[in-house]
Amino acid sequence: MDKQLKEQLDGLLEKYTELLIGDTSLENQSKVEAWILYSFIAKSMPPLVKHWNATYPEGKEAIKKVIEEIKQLNEEHKESNK
Repeated sequence: MDKQLKEQLDGLLEKYTELLIGDTSLENQSKVEAWILYSFIAKSMPPLVKHWNATYPEGKEAIKKVIEEIKQLNEEHKESNK
């Protein structure tokens, strides 16, 4: 991937994270990126995610926690912007 595209995608992720949860820390961007990747693969190739979940049950639990945290942060962000 070329450097310019990488920088543009990083900017897109940063803005998406800001709009979604209101905090663009690198840690939160990483969580949002993992959530995006997992969600996309789960929708486009459910058998692959099912296999991954079975192979890595600790990973499945970790991603569930990340997803719940993002949902909570999103709700809090929405409430604070009312």
